[in-house]
Amino acid sequence: MSATPLLETHGLSRTFPGVRALVNVDFRLYPGEIHTLMGQNGAGKSTLINVLTGVHQPDAGEILLDGAPVLFSTPLEAEAAGIQTLYQEVNLCPNLSVAENIFAGRQPRRRGLIDWKTIHRRADEALDELNLALDVTQSLDTYPIAMQQMVAIARAMSVDARILILDEPTSSLDDSEVTRLFEVLRKLRDSGIAILFVTHFLEQTYAISDRITVMRNGEREGEYLAADLPVQTLVAKMVGQQLARERLEPGNETLAPASAAPAAPWLSAHGVARRGVLSPLDLDVQPGQILGLAGLLGSGRTETARLLFGADRADEGAVSIGGETVKLSSPRDAVRHGMAYCPEDRKKEGIVADLSIRENIVLALQARRGWWRMISRARSREIANEYIAQLGIKARDAEQPLGLLSGGNQQKVLLARWLATEPELLILDEPTRGIDVAAKFEIMDRVRALCAKGLAILFISSEISEVVRVSDRIAVLRDRRKVAELNGHGHSEDEVYDLIAGGHR
Repeated sequence: MSATPLLETHGLSRTFPGVRALVNVDFRLYPGEIHTLMGQNGAGKSTLINVLTGVHQPDAGEILLDGAPVLFSTPLEAEAAGIQTLYQEVNLCPNLSVAENIFAGRQPRRRGLIDWKTIHRRADEALDELNLALDVTQSLDTYPIAMQQMVAIARAMSVDARILILDEPTSSLDDSEVTRLFEVLRKLRDSGIAILFVTHFLEQTYAISDRITVMRNGEREGEYLAADLPVQTLVAKMVGQQLARERLEPGNETLAPASAAPAAPWLSAHGVARRGVLSPLDLDVQPGQILGLAGLLGSGRTETARLLFGADRADEGAVSIGGETVKLSSPRDAVRHGMAYCPEDRKKEGIVADLSIRENIVLALQARRGWWRMISRARSREIANEYIAQLGIKARDAEQPLGLLSGGNQQKVLLARWLATEPELLILDEPTRGIDVAAKFEIMDRVRALCAKGLAILFISSEISEVVRVSDRIAVLRDRRKVAELNGHGHSEDEVYDLIAGGHR
C-alpha cells in the first residue's frame, strides 16, 4: 500500500437544516486498499460519500486528490477524475444489453455509426478482467442482481477508475454471490485500485477490509487497521458504548417486570427466509409477552417483520398462527389473521399527514371492513376520541391534520390506528425513533400495559437499552441471521452487544 493517500479530507463539515451531518471529518483512502466505512444509521457515511463525489458541497474543510485540492460540482466531475460510485440499487438500464450498459454514453463509433462489433469485443474484455463470462448481447435483466453488480463494476473499470466507492453492494446478495464479489474486489485492490466499501455486515467487514473508519453522529470516531480492531470493540465504538460491565450502576440492569408464565405461541415461524435478505429463522411470539429483536442496522430486523406481516414474501419456511399453518401473501392476509404493523418510517409508510387524526386512526379498521361497510363519521369520531384519551394524544381535536402534530403524537396516532383493529399481534418497528425521551417512555409504558392484557408484541429498536428494558425475550440478529435468543429477564446490554459482536450462547 502506498505511503501517500490517493484521496483525503481535512475538517470536512456539512450541515442540513437542523442536522449536523458531518462534523470536522478527516479521512484517508490509499491506493491498493479496501477501506470500509462503518457506523449506525445517521452516522454520516452517506453524506461523506455524497460530498466526496459532488452530490453535496461541503460547508467547511477540503478534499485532496493526489495531494491537490479538488471540489467537484457534480458527480460527473468526480467520475471524470476517476472516482466511480456504485450504489445499493444497481444504477443501470435493465432493458439494455450488458454491452450497452458498460458503454452507455460513450459508444465507440465508425463512420458516424455505433461500432457494435467493437463494443461487444471490449465488453467481453472488460468482463474477462473480472473473470466473468456473460453473453454481452443479452438484456441485463436476464441476469441476477449479483451479475448486474459485476457489470456495474466492469463499467466503472472500463473508464479507468482509480477510486471505486461501493455503498451497500451486498444487501441483495446471497453468501456465494458475496464471495464472488469479494474475489473481484481483492483483484481490483491488488491492481492498485483504491476501494471505499460501505456495509452494515460485521462478518463481511472483517472478510474484506484492510482498514476501517468508524463514524458516529457525523464525526469520525477513529481509523483502524482491521487486524487490530476486535469486533467487540468495533461494535462499542459504533454505538458509543463502553462495554466494561463496571460502567453499570447498581440497579441499571433491571428490566421490566416479568410477564406471566409463557403460553403457547400465538405465532410461530419455522425456517422463514428470503434469498439475499434473510437466512432461515425460527421465531415464537407469545400472547402477553414482548419479544424484542436486537441487532445493528442491516442485521435483518425489519426484514423479519416485513416477512411475518406479508409485506415481503418468504422463499421458504412456514408460519403458523394458533398452531395452524397459514399463508401470508400480503398485509391484508396478516390483518385478517389479527396482526398489526407500525413500520419503521412513519412518515413514508405510516401516517397520511394531510388527513385528520380521526381519518388516520380509522384507516386500517375501514380497510379491514371494506369500503362497502363505511364507518360513519360519528362512529369514527367516537373511536378517535377514545384513543386520543387512552394514549394521551395532545391535539386540539380529532379533526386536526396529523401533519401538524409532534413526532411523538404522530407515533401515538399510528399506534391507535392499529389498536382500533383489536389485533392479537402488534409488530412495532422503531416506535420511538425521532421522538423526545418523555414521549418514548410514555409510549413504551402504554405498550407494556397492552401486553399485560394479553397482546403479543414483536418489538424492534436500534436502542439496545430499550430492547433490554421492555422485552420478556430477546432474539439477537447479526448479518441477516438469528444468532441467539435470551429467555427471561436479567440480561444486560453488554450481554446483547457481545452476541451482536460474535459471541456465542
